[in-house]
Amino acid sequence: MLVHGGGADHSRWDAVTPALAAHFTVYACDRRGRGASRDSGGDYTLLRESEDLVAVVTGIGGPVDVVAHSYGAMVALEAARLVPLRRLVLYEPPIGAPLPPKLIDRLDALLDAGDRDGVVSTFLRDAARTPDDVLARLRTLPAWAGRVAAAHTLVRELRSQLSYELGDADYFARVRAPVLLLVGDDSPPFMRQASQRVAAVLANARLVGMPGQKHLAMETAPGQFVEELLAFLAIQGPS
Repeated sequence: MLVHGGGADHSRWDAVTPALAAHFTVYACDRRGRGASRDSGGDYTLLRESEDLVAVVTGIGGPVDVVAHSYGAMVALEAARLVPLRRLVLYEPPIGAPLPPKLIDRLDALLDAGDRDGVVSTFLRDAARTPDDVLARLRTLPAWAGRVAAAHTLVRELRSQLSYELGDADYFARVRAPVLLLVGDDSPPFMRQASQRVAAVLANARLVGMPGQKHLAMETAPGQFVEELLAFLAIQGPS
């Protein structure tokens, strides 16, 4: 199962899905509030999103591998406490990531003004630290439309990200699956530090850097991204 990050939908994975589908049955979900998934009533929390993922994994049945990116990796990490997974790949969960002052206020203002494209661009540039050349390339991809459609979900996820506190080893004691933590070698240091903290509280985790990559390797270097996934999944057992 593929779980996208903030400001996206299932189309985030379009560049890697065909290669993965040659080896696995692939499910690419739309997290709540985007694509085919509606919002439910009540206040939003990351933990409620993790329950969504648990429901989908349970519905699939049998052993399930989960590959999750960014904020989706935080959702998947929490879901792994609640349902057994076969293997788990977390790509740069932004736990403790610093945000520019008043970024959320700026995103709120852009959303109120109806500038959904501006919300996404500002988020990618100022929160995900996406370089201008990469941002320009992302705008040309089919997945950009999904990002813009999901713009309203970014502010609430950033607020939830800021309030999230990583539990200790006891909190994650039920996570027994092998875990691969992927980090772009050219990502900001806090991304690697966050993944190191996650690895430290899990029983069976390892960290792997992707040379030349930042936060969006599934789109900027899909072949390299798939290679890392297949190497981990092959080592950890049959699909």
